[in-house]
Amino acid sequence: MHTSARLDDLDRAILKTLMEDARRPYAEMAKQFDVSPATIHVRIEKMKAAEIIEGTEVIVNPKKLGYDVCCFIGINLNAARDYHSALEKLNALDEVVEAYYTTGAYNIFVKLMCKNIEELQYVLIDKLQAIDEVQSTETLISLQNPINRNVEP
Repeated sequence: MHTSARLDDLDRAILKTLMEDARRPYAEMAKQFDVSPATIHVRIEKMKAAEIIEGTEVIVNPKKLGYDVCCFIGINLNAARDYHSALEKLNALDEVVEAYYTTGAYNIFVKLMCKNIEELQYVLIDKLQAIDEVQSTETLISLQNPINRNVEP
């Protein structure tokens, strides 16, 4: 099974169902799609083997855990060769929840979660900007996240 070329309508329906509720029993899906539970199992295992399904996760509400500040930081490195060592140091920061190697204005773009503005200031000054490979940063604070979804299968 190849990522996009080999998915049929049943595979897409199974993926969509799992994306809505990854704990949905195979037997329920089998009834819904008028196939056997074994068919659902085989299709899911094939999508796992093809790395279309990489795992399942619990989605946590960061605000409920006290993380009130979400921001995005564009990072310029001193040199392109600094990428790997800078990435290693960024990965060691618990506040960095996502990182992207990008084209355009920044070498790396990260998403940071902090409990408050004071913590953000500390992380920026004492952690992120203290990384030797970081030449400069630009911080964009997120006010809300009105759209948050997966791609359509």
